[in-house]
Amino acid sequence: MRLPLGRVTSVSGVRVLDLFCGGGGSSYGALLAGCEVVAGVDAWDVASNTWRANFPRGKAICAKLEGEGVLPDVQSLGRIDLLLASPECTNHTCAKGAKPRSEDSKATAMQVLNYAGSLRPTWIVVENVVHMRSWARYPEFIEGLESLGYGVTPLVVDAADVGVPQSRRRLFLVCRLGEEPRIQLPIRDDQARVPVRRILDRKGTWDAQLLYKPGRAKATLERAERAMAALGKNERFLIVYYGTDGSGGWQSLDVPLRTITTLDRFGLVEPGTAGPTLRMLQVPELRRAMGFDEKFHMNQGSRRDRIKILGNGVCPPVMREIVHALLRESHRAWRPSQLAPGKLNSAVLG
Repeated sequence: MRLPLGRVTSVSGVRVLDLFCGGGGSSYGALLAGCEVVAGVDAWDVASNTWRANFPRGKAICAKLEGEGVLPDVQSLGRIDLLLASPECTNHTCAKGAKPRSEDSKATAMQVLNYAGSLRPTWIVVENVVHMRSWARYPEFIEGLESLGYGVTPLVVDAADVGVPQSRRRLFLVCRLGEEPRIQLPIRDDQARVPVRRILDRKGTWDAQLLYKPGRAKATLERAERAMAALGKNERFLIVYYGTDGSGGWQSLDVPLRTITTLDRFGLVEPGTAGPTLRMLQVPELRRAMGFDEKFHMNQGSRRDRIKILGNGVCPPVMREIVHALLRESHRAWRPSQLAPGKLNSAVLG
C-alpha cells in the first residue's frame, strides 16, 4: 500500500528507531510509509523537541549516543525492525570549506554498528552526504555492517528525482540482515521535476526590501544583475545570498531549488513598481522544499534553529520511497525478527 503524504496510520508492523534523528525527516518518511516510529535519539534539544512534537506516540531521547547511557533506554523499547541513522555530516562535506575536520565527529557513525549489533534489526538505512565515501574509515564502516550479517547496497539519490522540489544528492546505505537488498526507486525525468516556484508563498505574504538599497553588498547586486541579464528585468528568480556558488549565484524558478544548507542562503528577487525587491525564503517555504507537508510542526527554537534543522535534515519523500522499496523487495516473507538482541560491542568504536 502506498500512503499519501499526511497519512500516519501504521500498516506494515515495522517498528522504527531513528538515531541522530534531528527534527525527524527520516522518521516522518518511515511514518508515511506505514511504519511505527517508536523512538528518536538526538543530542540537540531543539531538534529533539521538534521530533517529540511530531511523534507524540514515540519516545524522544535527547542524549549523545556515545557510551552505554542510551542503550538501556533503547533496548527497553522492545523489537526494532528498522534502524535509521543520519550521523553528523558537516565534517564530511565541502560545505565545511577550509576549516579543519573533526575525526571524532565523523566517528559518531560507528555508533550505528554498536546499536545494530545490539538490536539486530531486519533493516538499516544510514543517510549522509556523498562525501562520506571518501572518509578514511568508510571501508571499515561497511565491513562492520557486513560482519554483523548485513548486506549493504549504497545508493546516491537526488531528492529532485523522487519529486522533491530541491536538488539534494545524498548517500543512503540500505542494509538487510542476511542478504543484500535489491531495490529500485521511481525516478522522474528532468521534465517531471518539481520547480521551486511551487513552494513559494504569494507576493506580499512576507516583507521585502528594495534590491538597490543603500548598503547592499556589491556581490549580491552582481548576482542579481547576472540573472536579470539572462532572464530579463520582469522575471522573478533566486539568488544565493550567502556562500559561494559555481553557477553565477542565481537560479531560475523553473527548476528545483539548490541544496538547502544550515545557512539562510536563498533570496527571492521580484520586479516591483519602485524597482526590484529582495526577500529571503522563509521557513514554511524551505520546509516545503524539503518535502515536508503542512502537518509537520516546526515551532521549536528560533528561525535560525529551524533552518539548521532543515539543512541537516532528510527529505521525507526520499526516505518514504526507500522504505517502500525495502518492504516491496521483502514481499510478504518478512516476519518480526526472533533474534535475541546482541550486546554492545565497544570494540567497534576502535
